[in-house]
Amino acid sequence: MVSAPAPAPAATTTASPTIPELFARQQARSEALRREAVSSRAARLRKLDKWITANRDAICEALYTDFRKPAAETDITEVWSSQTELRHTLSHLEKWSAPRKVSTPMALVGSRGWVQTEPKGVCLIIAPWNYPFYLAVDPLISALAAGNAVILKPSEMTPAVAALLSRMCRELFDPAEVTVVEGDKDVATELLKLPFAHIFFTGSPQVGKIVMRAAAEHLTSVTLELGGKSPAVIDETANLRDAAEKIIWGKGVNAGQTCVAPDYVMVHENVRDELLTELRDATRRFYSPEGQPVIESDSYARIVNNHHYERLAGLLDDARSQGVTVAQGGATDAGQCFIEPTVLLDPPTDSRIMQEEIFGPLLPVLTFRNLMEAVDEVNTRPKPLALYVFTQDDENQRYLLQNIPAGGACVNETILHLAHPDLPFGGFGNSGLGRCHGHAGFMAFSNEKSVLKQHVGLTSIKALYPPYTPRVKSMISLLLKWL
Repeated sequence: MVSAPAPAPAATTTASPTIPELFARQQARSEALRREAVSSRAARLRKLDKWITANRDAICEALYTDFRKPAAETDITEVWSSQTELRHTLSHLEKWSAPRKVSTPMALVGSRGWVQTEPKGVCLIIAPWNYPFYLAVDPLISALAAGNAVILKPSEMTPAVAALLSRMCRELFDPAEVTVVEGDKDVATELLKLPFAHIFFTGSPQVGKIVMRAAAEHLTSVTLELGGKSPAVIDETANLRDAAEKIIWGKGVNAGQTCVAPDYVMVHENVRDELLTELRDATRRFYSPEGQPVIESDSYARIVNNHHYERLAGLLDDARSQGVTVAQGGATDAGQCFIEPTVLLDPPTDSRIMQEEIFGPLLPVLTFRNLMEAVDEVNTRPKPLALYVFTQDDENQRYLLQNIPAGGACVNETILHLAHPDLPFGGFGNSGLGRCHGHAGFMAFSNEKSVLKQHVGLTSIKALYPPYTPRVKSMISLLLKWL
C-alpha cells in the first residue's frame, strides 16, 4: 500500500502593514532620527540627488505617460527644480541646523540664550497631480533636512509618477523613515485621522479646508500650498512683446495646470490691442513655429484627465454662451484631452471663468483705465497666490505691489519666483498658509526651541523675588524705566 504524500506546507504570506502600523513604526524611529547628526540627514539628501540624476529618463517617461508632458519641460519643471532645492539645502544645512545665538537684555544680564531647531516628528506630505514629482520631492527634501520621518501620499491622478515615487523611496529609504502610501481620497482621509506632527498639503483651497479641519483634531501644524486667481497687471509703459512672451510661457507651461500660472490679465486700455497681437505672435513662436496646429506640437502638454478636460471645456462653453469674444485659440480635442492656448476678451465678472480658478490654458483679458481701477478689480477676489506686474515705471510698480495683497509677486516675469530657493514661497488667506523652499521649508518642518541658560547662584532677577518690600518695588520701578 502506497501512503499518500504529505501535504505541502501552506504558503506563508506577509501582509502589508496597515497605515496605522506604518505610522507607529515611524513614530518609534523618529526618536532615533532626533538624535542623528546633521551629516546623516545630508547623506540621505545626497542619495536622493544621485537617484534623480540616474533616473532622469524614468521621470520624463512617467510624466509623459501621465499627461504627455514634453521631456524638456519635465527637465526644467520637475528635475532641475528638484535638484536646485536639493543642492541649495545641502549647501546650507549645517548653518540652518546650528543653534542661533540671541542677545541678552539688561534685565537678564548673566544669562545667555539661543534658539535650536529640532525635528517635529512624523510628517505627512500630500502631493498634487500637476507637478507630481517636484511637488512631492520638494517638501520631502525640507522634511528630511529637518530630521523627520515622512509618509508621502502622491496623487492617484498621476499613477505613473506615483509608482515611480514609490520605487524611489523603497530603493533609498527605510520605510520607518520614509514611505509612500498610494491611493485615492479614502486613503487620504484615513491618513488624516492620525496625529501627525506636521502636514504639508498642496492642492485646492476646498480640500485645504478639509485638511486643516482634520489637523485641528490633533492640533497639528500645517503648511497649505493652495491656489487662486493670480492676476497679471500690464500698464501702458510695459514692453508688450516681452510681457506677452512671459505670460504665454507662464500660462502654457504644463498646459496651464500650474498653481501660480497667470489666471487672467488686466491691461491698460490704450495698449490692449497691441498686447493681443503680441500674445498671438508669442503663441505661434512657441507652439506652431512652422504654421502647424498647436495640437501637433511636441512642446505642449495635455490636460491630465477627462474630468479636468470637461471642466475646462465647460468654462470655455460658458464664456462663449455669454457672448465672450475668443480672440485667440479655442480649439479642443476630447480624445487627446487637448485645449489650445485660448485668449478671451472681457468675460463678465459673474461668468464661471472669472469666478473659478482656471488651472488650464484659458486666459481672460480685461482692460482698465487707471491703476486704481485695476487694483479695485483684483481686490474684489480672494487674495491670490501670485501677482505679476509688468511695468517700466517705478512708481506704478510700488503702487501695485503695495496695494494688491498676494502670496508672492514677480515684476516683469511670471512663475520664476517659485524657482528661487531664497524666496519663501506660499499663499495668503485663501491661497495658502505657511511657507516653503530653502530655509523657509526647513523651518516649516522644524520646531524652534528657545533656550535660556542661567548661571548658578546670585542672579539679577533674584533681586526681584518676593517678599515685595519697598526696596523690591523700587527696583521694579527702576526696571520699568529702563524699557
